[in-house]
Amino acid sequence: MTILSTLGLLLAIIILAATPGPGMFATIARALASGFNQAFAMICGIVAGDIIFLLFAIFGLSIVAKALGNFFFIIKICGGLYLIFLGVKIWYKEPDITNQKHKPDSKTCLANLLGGFLITLSNPKVILFYCGFLPTFLDMSTLTSTDILIIMAIVTTGVTSVLCTYALLATRTRKMFTNKKTYKRFNQAAGGVMAATGIVLVTR
Repeated sequence: MTILSTLGLLLAIIILAATPGPGMFATIARALASGFNQAFAMICGIVAGDIIFLLFAIFGLSIVAKALGNFFFIIKICGGLYLIFLGVKIWYKEPDITNQKHKPDSKTCLANLLGGFLITLSNPKVILFYCGFLPTFLDMSTLTSTDILIIMAIVTTGVTSVLCTYALLATRTRKMFTNKKTYKRFNQAAGGVMAATGIVLVTR
Protein backbone atom coordinates (compact mmCIF):
# COMPACT_ATOMS: atom_id res chain seq x y z
CA MET A 1 0.00 0.00 0.00
CA THR A 2 1.15 3.53 -0.79
CA ILE A 3 0.93 6.47 1.60
CA LEU A 4 -1.77 7.97 -0.62
CA SER A 5 -3.92 4.84 -0.57
CA THR A 6 -3.42 4.51 3.21
CA LEU A 7 -4.57 8.09 3.85
CA GLY A 8 -7.44 7.66 1.39
CA LEU A 9 -8.63 4.52 3.18
CA LEU A 10 -8.38 6.22 6.58
CA LEU A 11 -10.47 9.13 5.31
CA ALA A 12 -13.06 6.73 3.88
CA ILE A 13 -13.25 4.82 7.19
CA ILE A 14 -13.66 8.06 9.17
CA ILE A 15 -16.47 9.20 6.86
CA LEU A 16 -18.14 5.78 7.17
CA ALA A 17 -17.99 5.90 10.98
CA ALA A 18 -19.04 9.56 11.21
CA THR A 19 -22.04 9.17 8.90
CA PRO A 20 -25.30 8.86 10.87
CA GLY A 21 -26.26 5.22 11.19
CA PRO A 22 -27.19 2.51 13.72
CA GLY A 23 -23.68 2.30 15.17
CA MET A 24 -23.38 6.03 15.79
CA PHE A 25 -26.88 6.39 17.27
CA ALA A 26 -26.48 3.32 19.49
CA THR A 27 -23.12 4.56 20.78
CA ILE A 28 -24.47 8.00 21.64
CA ALA A 29 -27.57 6.51 23.26
CA ARG A 30 -25.51 4.12 25.38
CA ALA A 31 -23.12 6.90 26.46
CA LEU A 32 -26.01 9.20 27.38
CA ALA A 33 -27.67 6.48 29.42
CA SER A 34 -24.69 4.76 31.06
CA GLY A 35 -21.49 6.70 30.45
CA PHE A 36 -18.34 6.15 28.43
CA ASN A 37 -17.22 2.74 29.75
CA GLN A 38 -20.35 0.91 28.63
CA ALA A 39 -20.38 2.82 25.34
CA PHE A 40 -16.78 1.77 24.75
CA ALA A 41 -17.72 -1.90 25.17
CA MET A 42 -20.36 -1.39 22.47
CA ILE A 43 -17.76 0.32 20.25
CA CYS A 44 -15.48 -2.72 20.59
CA GLY A 45 -18.33 -4.91 19.34
CA ILE A 46 -18.93 -2.58 16.41
CA VAL A 47 -15.24 -2.66 15.46
CA ALA A 48 -15.19 -6.48 15.69
CA GLY A 49 -18.04 -6.61 13.19
CA ASP A 50 -16.18 -4.22 10.89
CA ILE A 51 -13.10 -6.43 10.97
CA ILE A 52 -15.17 -9.47 9.97
CA PHE A 53 -16.59 -7.70 6.90
CA LEU A 54 -13.12 -6.36 6.09
CA LEU A 55 -11.74 -9.91 6.05
CA PHE A 56 -14.70 -10.98 3.90
CA ALA A 57 -13.71 -8.34 1.37
CA ILE A 58 -9.97 -9.07 1.50
CA PHE A 59 -10.30 -12.83 1.07
CA GLY A 60 -12.98 -12.61 -1.61
CA LEU A 61 -15.81 -13.81 0.58
CA SER A 62 -18.31 -11.17 -0.54
CA ILE A 63 -19.95 -13.91 -2.62
CA VAL A 64 -20.40 -15.94 0.56
CA ALA A 65 -21.87 -12.92 2.30
CA LYS A 66 -24.39 -12.52 -0.51
CA ALA A 67 -25.14 -16.26 -0.56
CA LEU A 68 -25.93 -16.11 3.14
CA GLY A 69 -28.52 -13.42 2.54
CA ASN A 70 -31.18 -15.17 4.60
CA PHE A 71 -28.73 -15.63 7.46
CA PHE A 72 -27.86 -11.93 7.46
CA PHE A 73 -31.58 -11.14 7.33
CA ILE A 74 -32.01 -13.14 10.53
CA ILE A 75 -29.02 -11.33 12.07
CA LYS A 76 -30.59 -8.01 11.09
CA ILE A 77 -33.86 -8.91 12.79
CA CYS A 78 -32.05 -10.17 15.90
CA GLY A 79 -29.88 -7.06 16.02
CA GLY A 80 -32.89 -4.76 15.64
CA LEU A 81 -34.89 -6.58 18.31
CA TYR A 82 -31.90 -6.49 20.66
CA LEU A 83 -31.60 -2.72 20.20
CA ILE A 84 -35.31 -2.33 20.91
CA PHE A 85 -34.86 -4.43 24.07
CA LEU A 86 -31.92 -2.28 25.18
CA GLY A 87 -33.89 0.88 24.40
CA VAL A 88 -36.84 -0.19 26.53
CA LYS A 89 -34.48 -1.25 29.32
CA ILE A 90 -32.72 2.14 29.26
CA TRP A 91 -36.06 4.00 29.12
CA TYR A 92 -37.26 2.40 32.38
CA LYS A 93 -33.85 2.44 34.07
CA GLU A 94 -33.89 4.28 37.37
CA PRO A 95 -31.17 6.98 37.43
CA ASP A 96 -28.45 6.50 40.04
CA ILE A 97 -26.50 9.75 40.24
CA THR A 98 -24.30 8.54 43.12
CA ASN A 99 -23.12 5.57 41.05
CA GLN A 100 -21.95 7.35 37.92
CA LYS A 101 -18.27 6.50 38.26
CA HIS A 102 -18.66 2.83 39.06
CA LYS A 103 -17.24 0.48 36.45
CA PRO A 104 -19.76 -1.77 34.70
CA ASP A 105 -19.57 -5.48 35.54
CA SER A 106 -18.36 -8.05 33.02
CA LYS A 107 -21.91 -9.19 32.21
CA THR A 108 -22.94 -5.65 31.26
CA CYS A 109 -19.82 -5.16 29.15
CA LEU A 110 -20.43 -8.46 27.37
CA ALA A 111 -24.04 -7.46 26.63
CA ASN A 112 -22.89 -4.14 25.15
CA LEU A 113 -20.13 -5.90 23.18
CA LEU A 114 -22.70 -8.29 21.71
CA GLY A 115 -25.03 -5.40 20.96
CA GLY A 116 -22.33 -3.55 19.02
CA PHE A 117 -21.37 -6.70 17.15
CA LEU A 118 -24.96 -7.38 16.07
CA ILE A 119 -25.40 -3.76 15.00
CA THR A 120 -22.49 -4.00 12.57
CA LEU A 121 -23.45 -7.42 11.22
CA SER A 122 -26.96 -6.16 10.49
CA ASN A 123 -25.97 -2.75 9.08
CA PRO A 124 -26.45 -2.63 5.26
CA LYS A 125 -24.21 0.46 5.03
CA VAL A 126 -21.25 -1.44 6.47
CA ILE A 127 -21.88 -4.50 4.27
CA LEU A 128 -22.03 -2.29 1.17
CA PHE A 129 -18.84 -0.45 2.11
CA TYR A 130 -16.64 -3.47 2.78
CA CYS A 131 -18.03 -5.94 0.24
CA GLY A 132 -18.93 -3.37 -2.44
CA PHE A 133 -16.89 -0.19 -2.28
CA LEU A 134 -13.63 -1.38 -0.71
CA PRO A 135 -12.74 -3.93 -3.45
CA THR A 136 -13.01 -1.13 -6.03
CA PHE A 137 -10.83 1.15 -3.88
CA LEU A 138 -8.05 -1.38 -3.26
CA ASP A 139 -6.70 -4.22 -5.38
CA MET A 140 -7.30 -7.09 -2.97
CA SER A 141 -5.26 -9.55 -5.03
CA THR A 142 -2.01 -7.61 -4.47
CA LEU A 143 -2.29 -7.16 -0.71
CA THR A 144 0.48 -8.64 1.41
CA SER A 145 0.17 -9.83 5.01
CA THR A 146 1.65 -6.51 6.13
CA ASP A 147 -0.90 -4.60 4.05
CA ILE A 148 -3.74 -6.57 5.65
CA LEU A 149 -2.47 -5.78 9.15
CA ILE A 150 -2.15 -2.09 8.21
CA ILE A 151 -5.71 -2.04 6.85
CA MET A 152 -7.03 -3.73 10.00
CA ALA A 153 -5.20 -1.14 12.11
CA ILE A 154 -6.65 1.70 9.99
CA VAL A 155 -10.19 0.34 10.34
CA THR A 156 -9.80 -0.20 14.10
CA THR A 157 -8.25 3.23 14.67
CA GLY A 158 -10.64 5.14 12.42
CA VAL A 159 -13.89 3.60 13.67
CA THR A 160 -12.83 3.61 17.33
CA SER A 161 -11.62 7.23 17.23
CA VAL A 162 -14.81 8.57 15.67
CA LEU A 163 -17.21 6.60 17.87
CA CYS A 164 -15.19 7.34 21.02
CA THR A 165 -15.43 11.04 20.20
CA TYR A 166 -19.21 10.75 19.98
CA ALA A 167 -19.27 8.76 23.22
CA LEU A 168 -17.09 11.26 25.08
CA LEU A 169 -19.19 14.22 23.96
CA ALA A 170 -22.38 12.42 24.99
CA THR A 171 -20.85 11.46 28.36
CA ARG A 172 -19.77 15.04 29.04
CA THR A 173 -23.24 16.26 28.20
CA ARG A 174 -24.64 13.69 30.63
CA LYS A 175 -22.28 14.78 33.41
CA MET A 176 -23.36 18.41 33.09
CA PHE A 177 -26.58 17.52 34.83
CA THR A 178 -26.88 16.20 38.38
CA ASN A 179 -30.63 16.41 38.79
CA LYS A 180 -32.33 13.02 39.07
CA LYS A 181 -35.29 14.15 36.99
CA THR A 182 -32.96 15.35 34.24
CA TYR A 183 -31.16 12.00 34.28
CA LYS A 184 -34.48 10.26 33.91
CA ARG A 185 -35.20 12.34 30.82
CA PHE A 186 -31.74 11.53 29.46
CA ASN A 187 -32.46 7.83 29.92
CA GLN A 188 -35.79 8.18 28.15
CA ALA A 189 -34.21 10.12 25.27
CA ALA A 190 -31.37 7.59 24.98
CA GLY A 191 -33.76 4.66 25.22
CA GLY A 192 -35.99 6.20 22.58
CA VAL A 193 -33.05 6.66 20.20
CA MET A 194 -31.85 3.09 20.80
CA ALA A 195 -35.31 1.59 20.26
CA ALA A 196 -35.93 3.74 17.17
CA THR A 197 -32.61 2.56 15.70
CA GLY A 198 -33.69 -1.02 16.30
CA ILE A 199 -37.05 -0.42 14.61
CA VAL A 200 -35.29 1.07 11.58
CA LEU A 201 -33.05 -2.00 11.32
CA VAL A 202 -35.98 -4.40 11.57
CA THR A 203 -38.23 -2.60 9.07
CA ARG A 204 -35.57 -1.51 6.53
